[in-house]
Amino acid sequence: MSEHAPLSLAVTWSDPQWQASAEALAERLQLPVLAESAADVALLLELGAAGLALRSTEAGAPGAVRVDFVGGALAHRRQFGGGAGQMVARAVGIRGSVRPSVLDATAGLGRDAFVIAALGCEVTLLERKPVIAALLEDGLQRARAAGGEVAEIAARMQLLHCDAIAAMGDWQLPTPQVIHLDPMFPHRDKSALVKKEMRLFRALAGDDDDAPRLLEAALDVATHRVVVKRPIKAPPIAGPAPQHTLEGKTSRYDMYVHRSLVR
Repeated sequence: MSEHAPLSLAVTWSDPQWQASAEALAERLQLPVLAESAADVALLLELGAAGLALRSTEAGAPGAVRVDFVGGALAHRRQFGGGAGQMVARAVGIRGSVRPSVLDATAGLGRDAFVIAALGCEVTLLERKPVIAALLEDGLQRARAAGGEVAEIAARMQLLHCDAIAAMGDWQLPTPQVIHLDPMFPHRDKSALVKKEMRLFRALAGDDDDAPRLLEAALDVATHRVVVKRPIKAPPIAGPAPQHTLEGKTSRYDMYVHRSLVR
């Protein structure tokens, strides 16, 4: 699969009982419905008992991408991931009793937003790609239906399908204290795409060429800080220099601080 070629995409279902819902989803996303052969389609958005999944029809392609807040890696991270000591938690300013309001303006698959919400913050997620927003909404609905702690976490997450730059340029909701950005960075080396689902996700999401405008808009809206997740060797986003940096093994956070969160 070429990472830069236009991708054909269709909606399908795993079992006839999901056909009506899949057809309604296809109409909402303005995508074709595929009931049989996938020969001419690069990607399938498939609805089934396990929820909504994005998968490639290419031979030997990586596994399907779905948003799962209930089990899998996020369940393990919720229980054993290090709590407020995690880099994303430190970046957004979670410490002691401080739980800032957070806007995740590049929501993607929602993993960082879920970790932040799991630690007690109210998080608004913005996602401009319709298919990714649909995957996120499906994951949130299943999390809310699961009950217990996961449902409580999902209740602190509000998803908006919109262009983040446009939305922040005319922000109408309560002003976030912190804005979290994780713009897609162009990888030139395929070996860097370690996680199998990321190759599929990147093929759909593309690169965020407007990252400087995204940062500018975020700096105008956040009351306390903007934090930007970057690959460890990537340059900062063009614009003002970050005041602080938090570094991990493969990624870092560039931090643009207006004022302290400590009350």
